[in-house]
Amino acid sequence: MKNLVKLFIIVTIVIGCTFVSHAQTSLKIGHIDFNTLLAAMPGIDSVKIKLQGYQKTLTDQMDAMKAEFENKYMDYQSQASGMSDLIKQTKEKELSDLQARIDAFQQKANQDLQAKQQELVAPFIEKAKTAIREIAKENKYTYILNAIEDVVIYKEEADDVMPLVKKKLNIQ
Repeated sequence: MKNLVKLFIIVTIVIGCTFVSHAQTSLKIGHIDFNTLLAAMPGIDSVKIKLQGYQKTLTDQMDAMKAEFENKYMDYQSQASGMSDLIKQTKEKELSDLQARIDAFQQKANQDLQAKQQELVAPFIEKAKTAIREIAKENKYTYILNAIEDVVIYKEEADDVMPLVKKKLNIQ
């Protein structure tokens, strides 16, 4: 009986060591700087140009609204001394409403710009992720990490998969 228990323990240890050593040898980690990959993708320059154009349109509108506010405020200041209380209150309300519209426009413009960026960049991100997944499967990587300096604090020597992904995407 004691020999059977010893044999069972030895077999369990051998099997456990086999699984552990198999798990250790099958782990393969690579890294890539995802932002650098996106910047190198063909067509991303046109996205930047479209975003800059959209941002300029929003900025021009914002500047026009601010100029209108400035003009009305200067007009108010120059004529305030001769205005009745009712006219002063009306002008102050008008200025306050205009400032609120400017603030609301600025907030909405920021949201719209972010949404536009996400809309235009999303296909490139998906294409890059698909290529990375394919490279991972083809080369039997367990993990591929984004090698951005602030995200990965420490890494031991690992494979940089950038050349493989660039080749997959036909990027020079």
